[in-house]
Amino acid sequence: MSRSRAEARLHHRLTDSLYMEAMLLADEARSYFDEAGKGDREGLSPLDRVAFSCESLKVTTRLMHIIAWLLTQRAVETGELTPREALDPSRRLGTAPVTDKALLTQLPPSAAGLIAASIDLHRRVARLDDAQDAALPVASPARSIQSRLAMSF
Repeated sequence: MSRSRAEARLHHRLTDSLYMEAMLLADEARSYFDEAGKGDREGLSPLDRVAFSCESLKVTTRLMHIIAWLLTQRAVETGELTPREALDPSRRLGTAPVTDKALLTQLPPSAAGLIAASIDLHRRVARLDDAQDAALPVASPARSIQSRLAMSF
């Protein structure tokens, strides 16, 4: 079962929009955690500084999983991968690292905002990743047996 042209265009727009959002968020996070956030970090207690550094890595991890997944979707759209190949576990959206909500209140507002934005974006993309399973038709067991028999001869 293939998608209609309208569905394909909508999916393309959605993945492009999410890709742009992910790239902008990645740039904001890099800029903040590498430059602007240094002053915020220095004002934290030693334990909170460690948490701040860990959270910056979690943001990066979430965003890299998202970007890789979106690039896989682009590869499907261009025919480089089949929709079934995109369902390979290595091409699915990676699990997001968990952030303690109580910790967000202890971090500077700019850091907390970036962390929350990355969590939200990952959740939205995860819903799309989960929806892929339902989008593919289930292979007929009878056709599968016929194919295997045909390959035997």
